[in-house]
Amino acid sequence: MRVRVDGEGPAAQERPDVVAVEEPLEVRVAGAPVVVTMRTPGDDDDLALGFLLTEGLLPGPAAVARTTACVDVDADGRPVVGSLELALADGVPAPDLEGRRTFGMTSACGVCGSASVDAVRARTGANLFRDDVVVDAPVLAALPDRLREAQRVFDRTGGLHAAGLATADGELLVVREDVGRHNAVDKVLGRAAREIGWPLRGHVLVVSGRASFELAQKAWMAGVPVLAAVSAPSSLAVQLAREAGMTLAGFVRPPTLNVYTGAQRVRTGA
Repeated sequence: MRVRVDGEGPAAQERPDVVAVEEPLEVRVAGAPVVVTMRTPGDDDDLALGFLLTEGLLPGPAAVARTTACVDVDADGRPVVGSLELALADGVPAPDLEGRRTFGMTSACGVCGSASVDAVRARTGANLFRDDVVVDAPVLAALPDRLREAQRVFDRTGGLHAAGLATADGELLVVREDVGRHNAVDKVLGRAAREIGWPLRGHVLVVSGRASFELAQKAWMAGVPVLAAVSAPSSLAVQLAREAGMTLAGFVRPPTLNVYTGAQRVRTGA
């Protein structure tokens, strides 16, 4: 229930409301805990795979043989921390977590799990300079509206971020929502890795909020050459995109957008 207060209207009224769900998920690989993240339940397999791939902890989606979901309960029988156990395929070594910080419990963005910015750069290897995909400016500018149309849970709660993977022609292939914008991206990239392949060359990643350093890093790790954000990019995101050879667009709101790096991939009418 919520109490709706209007300072200029009638007395406050109590009404039912719908809020976005946020719950913890622990990801374990080969029996070892890797991360606990606060997320919106759903697509947990994709979230875990996308996270592990974009953190450079797995070489590709085929490294995972199977996943097993577990839900613990407290003394009253209520679910507490859910966990997802990933078993590795034969011959795949366990992720090397030495030298990394413990991955924290958060739904916020940041350079999560990275000891330093240099460590993030060091483990990101896709060469985006070789990706010559071109996207028409009107197609790129229209993607946020198409993403918004696909946000079914946002319509009810107003409390979720969204991410989507699109072709250069503007076809949205995967769309996911989550309380954390980086979780939404991981869910998208994890599903795309299973269905399309890895790396994801020739595609566009569109996000509903700002373009942070972490989202640029995830796009680079996935081999995605174009990152488009509804809001502003951060200075580190611009710097990383420039180093990676990525096209980074911000304030993408039809009919306009700002291109901060890699403008050669955005075809205009001029």
